[in-house]
Amino acid sequence: MIQTILGFLAFTLAVILFVWFKLRRENLSSEKGYFLAGKSLTGPIIAGSMLLTNISTEHLIGMNGNAYKNGILVMAWEVTSAVALVIAAIYFIPKYIRMGLTTIPEYLENRFDKLTRTLVAVFLMISFVITILPIVLYTGALNIEGIFDLSSSLGISRTEGLWYSVLVIGGIGSMYAIFGGLKAVAFSDTLNGIGLFLGGLLITYLALKEVDANVIEGLKTVYTSNPEKFNMIGSRDSVLPFSTLFTGLMINQLYFWGMNQSIIQRAFGAKNLVEAQKGLIYTGVLKLFIPIIIVLPGLVAFHLYGDQFFDNPDMIFPVLVKRVLPAGLTGFFAAVILGAVLSTFNSVLNSASTIFCMDLYKPFFAKGADQKKMVRVGKWVALILAVFAMVSAPLVAGAPDGLYQLLQKLNGIFFIPIASIMFAGLFVKRINANGAKAGLLFGLLFYVLASFVFEVDIHFVHIWGIELVLNFIVMLVVSAIWPTEKVVVDIVKDKTPEWTGVKFYGAILIALTVLIYILLS
Repeated sequence: MIQTILGFLAFTLAVILFVWFKLRRENLSSEKGYFLAGKSLTGPIIAGSMLLTNISTEHLIGMNGNAYKNGILVMAWEVTSAVALVIAAIYFIPKYIRMGLTTIPEYLENRFDKLTRTLVAVFLMISFVITILPIVLYTGALNIEGIFDLSSSLGISRTEGLWYSVLVIGGIGSMYAIFGGLKAVAFSDTLNGIGLFLGGLLITYLALKEVDANVIEGLKTVYTSNPEKFNMIGSRDSVLPFSTLFTGLMINQLYFWGMNQSIIQRAFGAKNLVEAQKGLIYTGVLKLFIPIIIVLPGLVAFHLYGDQFFDNPDMIFPVLVKRVLPAGLTGFFAAVILGAVLSTFNSVLNSASTIFCMDLYKPFFAKGADQKKMVRVGKWVALILAVFAMVSAPLVAGAPDGLYQLLQKLNGIFFIPIASIMFAGLFVKRINANGAKAGLLFGLLFYVLASFVFEVDIHFVHIWGIELVLNFIVMLVVSAIWPTEKVVVDIVKDKTPEWTGVKFYGAILIALTVLIYILLS
């Protein structure tokens, strides 16, 4: 136990000292300094922060559990991200940065009107509180409890152990976001990202050694014993049919990597457009390797345990880690798990406070507020959201298809309507503010009814694609019937140069993604 505690404290303290050293001379009292890291982030830091904002215990637990039960085809959630990141780097980011944006809703006021911006800001705030933050906290607590058996060590029930873990994780995570702003989040993500890669690779390596002393032979054995688990295409009734790539999956990826505030805010904090584009391309490269730590262990676990945990697939990763991890490394891995949770949690908190301050508080309640007051309000908002997330986290337990599947399904409530009006704003000049609001509200109602009220025998990712088409029809019809005078497509503030290599390296990334599908089909 002493070794575990020392290993945990050593890595956690290293992250804290690293962040303190990087921020010791930073001015965090200004809006730019607190919300946009002083516009100082470089490509590698952006990539590390984007990846860790995305990858957390809902992936370590949820994705591995999904792979254990359904096979390698769930890797599509990861590898198709590379394509979306290339598109975002080439088409979306240049537009955003040249417009001088701080938030995504800010663009919608420029393009449509203030009410559209406000509605989207409210939707985003709700989505942060009821989907991302609670699931991230709960999976983090589940992982720590499952691997380290805290409830037995403390002499309490498992439910109490999960509650205490949620409170500790939420408390530490909110401190990063509240006191250090985006720059503290970004730098802590970088170091935690290194820990996540090393820790994740170690678990995969040790799991394969459980199969065979020779890791390569172990991988061959896992593959030859269960070849059906290594088919990227799958069947029509699989958990993620191949056809979803051509309906809703890429819409999800384009939204998440090109329009999601908690992700794209890192690019808004870049030193310049070149560093922002490099950050997205670097992230795409890393996403192609991520399945080694969030998919492959689940496949190895199926070889070791069969269908023993099919009723509760989210338990398989903690079970596997407890089996293969040497006692002397439990403290380090606990710190890695904590770091992965904190990275996503504090990133979302920072983005939520940014949206509240810039898109809701300042326009409606404090138009003349100075920068110090805005930062102070941002800290209070982050604290309140953290408390809400900690209270609601245990309510997501018992998802029948696994926590990762639940997260994706809940995300669809908000992201397809928002993605629809973003696509409309960027690419369809005929759609006006009236059409955008109609599409936003119709999309929200349609998805809730189709996914949670009526039993529709259509995969929810296909519903995303259907909804996008219907939203565009609604937006075009309403725009034609109720025209408005204001149609502003772009407000470009500068012509900052792009990275000359973005298209070349982007093409390589897309080619590698296609190659993965060919090899694993």
